[in-house]
Amino acid sequence: MMKKALLLLFAIGAVLPLQAQLKGLLNKAKEEVLGGGALSEEEAGQGLKQALELGVGKAVDYLSAENGYLLSPYKILLPEEAQTVVSKLKMVPGFQDVEDQLIEKMNRAAELAAAKAKPIFVNAIKQMTFEDAMNILLGEKDAATRYLERSTHKQLYQEFLPVVQASLDEVNAREYWRSAVNAYNKIPLVRKTNPELDDHVTTKALEGMFSLIEEKERAIREDQNERTTELLRKVFARQD
Repeated sequence: MMKKALLLLFAIGAVLPLQAQLKGLLNKAKEEVLGGGALSEEEAGQGLKQALELGVGKAVDYLSAENGYLLSPYKILLPEEAQTVVSKLKMVPGFQDVEDQLIEKMNRAAELAAAKAKPIFVNAIKQMTFEDAMNILLGEKDAATRYLERSTHKQLYQEFLPVVQASLDEVNAREYWRSAVNAYNKIPLVRKTNPELDDHVTTKALEGMFSLIEEKERAIREDQNERTTELLRKVFARQD
């Protein structure tokens, strides 16, 4: 019994210094980021939120503008399973330009949906804790974007999908696609198909948006000219 007690005390004695060391390392890292008190915890948190809001704002404004998706690197193409349909339909009168028509309509839908995404992002940013902010400041160049993606993607998808569906209907994309599929399914010997556009457009629209937010985050971290407020300059100066 005495031997077990001694072993337990030894184990506790070994763990406590390790915990103290880890705490000391965390405090040292925080002190490094906060500049020995020159930058307060509140400023660090607000600076990160401001950077994310700036990046999100620019990304949403860019992608929600006319041709924001269509004429950008984030252009949404047809799903792979739709390629068979459009390749056959090019021989059907009235559907020679079916691929171009669908791509334009899908991207128009994404642009309309993007305009309604900003409040969802902003609300998620407001929920960020100081611990989240510190992890981002001490993390990789895309840490803020990855945090936003992890914490909001599911909700964004759920909120985004009906907007995309309504937007697709607003530009008559789903009706056009149904007409195209019906024409395709009348072709002799083809395998009947009807791949949905809703999920595809929503997924690709969000992928493009997060990619652009990541680009904006990197710009703020790496380019002093992108830090348009005194707080941003103060917070990110320690990463130069």
